[in-house]
Amino acid sequence: MHIQGTQPDPMTTKKETAESPRTLNDSVAETLRNRITLGEFHPGQRLSEAALSESLAISRNTLREVFRLLTQEGLLRYEPNRGVFVATPDMSSIIDIYRVRRIIECQALAKAYPMHPAVKTMRAAIERARQCCEQRDWMGVGTANMAFHTAIVELADSKRLSTFYRHVSAELRLAFGLLDDPEHLYVPYIDMNAHILSLLEAGDTQEAADTLESYLDQSQRVILAYWSRRTE
Repeated sequence: MHIQGTQPDPMTTKKETAESPRTLNDSVAETLRNRITLGEFHPGQRLSEAALSESLAISRNTLREVFRLLTQEGLLRYEPNRGVFVATPDMSSIIDIYRVRRIIECQALAKAYPMHPAVKTMRAAIERARQCCEQRDWMGVGTANMAFHTAIVELADSKRLSTFYRHVSAELRLAFGLLDDPEHLYVPYIDMNAHILSLLEAGDTQEAADTLESYLDQSQRVILAYWSRRTE
């Protein structure tokens, strides 16, 4: 893959002179991952280099380096003579995402401490999801659901796992973006999340993990069904 050259950019911004290239690239990449996780970008969407470099206050050379990084992570794709697009997950990617989620999230729950600070975050995510549901803000419900599962991973007290899971979350949100009916996907999981939380708070961590595993199996089936209909 080749995304234009990286000659010195005379439009280097003040933001870039204040940070090292590696730190800045990482920071911008994290910003774009977060925007994907929040559902601001959609599968197949073309990204405007000019608009993004302006909104992020960075040079185009810096943005191209970030595009390369996120393309390697599978979040973006480059098409010669067309530009950079948000990736569309395929079936194998979706299956792999859920395999990773079972390994990380279920283990984090099974070995969790019921009084862990992340439990408060889980509860707040459920409350936020219910508020968004009342407002029929389905994207907001989805974002709250993502926050709930991110908090589950935080139960493991592993910075490496949490960082890795942020990458997985961005890919997961792209898989969710394949759905034409987000209400159908997100709303049932509000009560399921609440049930998992109640089991955790009661100290039934293994049952909470087993419940989550069944929950993830169901979620995967729903996503794959939508993916199949979309490809047909």
